[in-house]
Amino acid sequence: MTDGSGSFPYRLVATDLDGTLLRSDDSVSARTREALAAATARGAAHIVVTGRAVPWTRHILDELGYEGLAVCGQGAQVYDAGAHRLLTSITLDRQLASLALAKIEAETGPLFLAASRAGLDGEVLVGAGYSGVGSLPFVPLTDPSELWAEPLSKIYIQHPTLSADRLTEVAARTAGGFVTVTMAGEGIVELLPLGLSKAKGLSLAARRLGLRSADTIAFGDMPNDIPMFAWAARGVAMANAHAELRAVADEVTSSNDEDGIAVVLERLLA
Repeated sequence: MTDGSGSFPYRLVATDLDGTLLRSDDSVSARTREALAAATARGAAHIVVTGRAVPWTRHILDELGYEGLAVCGQGAQVYDAGAHRLLTSITLDRQLASLALAKIEAETGPLFLAASRAGLDGEVLVGAGYSGVGSLPFVPLTDPSELWAEPLSKIYIQHPTLSADRLTEVAARTAGGFVTVTMAGEGIVELLPLGLSKAKGLSLAARRLGLRSADTIAFGDMPNDIPMFAWAARGVAMANAHAELRAVADEVTSSNDEDGIAVVLERLLA
């Protein structure tokens, strides 16, 4: 693919995980692995930036042999994958989150809830009616008071009839002064610590490596990647990306199943 000589125009490659680096079967293609390896051989750092909290991310990074820094939990956690160590952790103000939920439900009616507890081994609690967890590990939330029993990194909300786009709009309008509201995937609407974003977590991780926003090219697929695109020098949306992200991207590449990251990196490496 490349002779390994010459420079690479970015010192930092930031990639989202689901719908971006990962194919639909949760694998990373050999072509994408090779392109990322070639970029790092030319001096670039690779940082995974995902909405997943560490407990839902760690096994993927281990399977990939990834040993760098990862930004998890929508920016709440900076994780050293090689050392299996949590470097930073931002938690949700539970009083503000409770107030935010009450305000949203006053507008929408009852919500289906899930939540990620903070920490390296924080459990994901899933309440009745909440769907989309798949095969990921979780603990059933049977007692509503348990939601607030321990520190949280985020709360997930779903509505029985409202789309994720509509629920995001309503939640942001009614509770945006108390929490950050973001859409992280189809059916995935999250309430985060106020002011938190992938950009905040990525900036913290980049600073540890002595890198800046001007050094960064970022890849993503969902509205939760918009702040990361605003922070980076260049934002590249996948062909499968949400329309809101494609609208602000500097470039749209092939889909995650068609090696969209590799397509761009190969061009930059040529």
